[in-house]
Amino acid sequence: MESIRTPFQGVWNIVRFNWHFYLAAFFAVSLLIASSIYLPQALSYLTLFLSVVVVCLSITSLLVSYFVYDLSKLYSLDWLSESKADSKSEIVNIHSGFDETSALLTQKFPYSKLTVFDFYDPSIHTEVSIKRARKAYPQFQGTQSIDATSIPLTDNSTDVVFLLLAAHEIRNHDERITFFKEINRILKEDGRVIVTEHLRDTANFLAYNLGAFHFYSKRSWLDCFAKTGFNVISEAKLTPFISKFTLEKNGIPR
Repeated sequence: MESIRTPFQGVWNIVRFNWHFYLAAFFAVSLLIASSIYLPQALSYLTLFLSVVVVCLSITSLLVSYFVYDLSKLYSLDWLSESKADSKSEIVNIHSGFDETSALLTQKFPYSKLTVFDFYDPSIHTEVSIKRARKAYPQFQGTQSIDATSIPLTDNSTDVVFLLLAAHEIRNHDERITFFKEINRILKEDGRVIVTEHLRDTANFLAYNLGAFHFYSKRSWLDCFAKTGFNVISEAKLTPFISKFTLEKNGIPR
């Protein structure tokens, strides 16, 4: 599959969509270093130590992002063998306002019918980073905006649903449950759901520190899948920081 991503695209997107965080870190470090000059020696050492910590945390998050989004095989999609998509498949890609995968999916499954949904709602998803991303990248052709609680497809009509680094943006628990029940409804009896997510775990805390609270724990995801009528037929680490869950229907959602 020919690559349509450029070198450093992932980490560059992180910087330009979240530059306000790095600017804040720069000012914090500058303030700490400047104040150390006028403080007693013990406090001066402390402020210098804190400035080093801030710099190290910022650099670590960028290095991890470069590894995950640029160096790893995440965007090769070679790990989608369990999706069961073929030339007759009806596949659906659902994202949360910033779509880096639909074009790749058309390359991976050129003879499947791809439908793309975007559940981004500017009144709910107020993060400035998503707004910047949407300005920088045009929507994939034919993308339909939807409410996360209502997917405009008929029952048992879809072979594969892809949720690639997207579902965590549904922050309300009840809404997230309804969303997965909708996915269960549209999925064929032998269909698959492919979910990729950062988890709120040790690796992501080390990489993103407080930013890891934006993710959900593995236990939370497993509970969501069980309550919405899914079995996890496989789980794998695409990188130490990203998990993939492959789901199948197990009956009627509770």
